[in-house]
Amino acid sequence: MTAHSLAQRAYGQATAPTRTARGTEYEVLARITHRLIAAARKGNAGFSELCRAIHDNRQLWTLLAADVVDDNNTLTDELRAQIFYLAEFTQTHSRKVLQRKGSVAALVEINSAIMRGLRKEGGK
Repeated sequence: MTAHSLAQRAYGQATAPTRTARGTEYEVLARITHRLIAAARKGNAGFSELCRAIHDNRQLWTLLAADVVDDNNTLTDELRAQIFYLAEFTQTHSRKVLQRKGSVAALVEINSAIMRGLRKEGGK
């Protein structure tokens, strides 16, 4: 291996784009939302895939809820309360979807609204 290729490997990693916390949140939401949509489109054949995506979505929303109740969170109290409410709704509605008594559309819309907010604030 030449010195040039060694340097390129070492410094090439340093030039990788850094992601903000908002950018990371956006990326995770986007991936999960895409999985929810893809699984729902498959109908009954995609139910196990949908269950896994809902599980991951619920975990994400649990983390978001924990984050907004942290005293160090800098969001406004109103926004923190809204996010916490959405986390509670997501948990409840996910149960309905898993029981085949609700549509995944509400979960997708909530995630999409949060992604729009993150993008609007320059998160990517």
